[in-house]
Amino acid sequence: MTSFGAVAVRGELTDTFYAELQPLPGASVDEEALAVADLSMEHLEANGQDPVEAMTKFAGWLHETSINQPVLVSDNPGFDASFISYYFAYAEIKNPFGHSSRRIGDLYSGFQRDSRQSSEWKKLRIATHTHNALDDAIGNAEAILKIGEMGLKLPQG
Repeated sequence: MTSFGAVAVRGELTDTFYAELQPLPGASVDEEALAVADLSMEHLEANGQDPVEAMTKFAGWLHETSINQPVLVSDNPGFDASFISYYFAYAEIKNPFGHSSRRIGDLYSGFQRDSRQSSEWKKLRIATHTHNALDDAIGNAEAILKIGEMGLKLPQG
C-alpha cells in the first residue's frame, strides 16, 4: 500500500484522513500502479510516513470520528480492506473495522433491487476520480450520501 484516504461520511465530508507510506522493507511496487496515483518510490521513501506511525494515527482518527464501530466502505473492499487489515496487523494494532467491509456497488444495486446496477453508483460522485486516495474516498463518500438521499438508511457516525 502506498497511500490511503478516508472520509467520515456525514455532513460536508470535511473530516478526512490521508497518508502516504514509506515502503515496507523489501517491498516491490508496480511502477505503473504508482504512476496512476502520481507517486514514485523516491517520493514515498523521502516523504512517506512510517507505516506504524500512520496506522497509529489512523486508528486514533477512527476512534475520534466514529460514534459506533467504523465500517470500511469502498469501491473495491477486496483490495482496500486487505491492505488496511495487513497494515494494522503489521503495526500490531487491532483493526478498528473488524474483519468485514461493504462494497458501494453492492449497496447501490441492492437498494435498486437490480444486480445489473452495480457500477451505476459511480455516476453519483461529484469529485473527479483522480486515483489520489483521498480524492477518490471523497468521491465515494459523495456517492454514499446521494444513495442516502435516495432513501437508503445509513448508520449515524
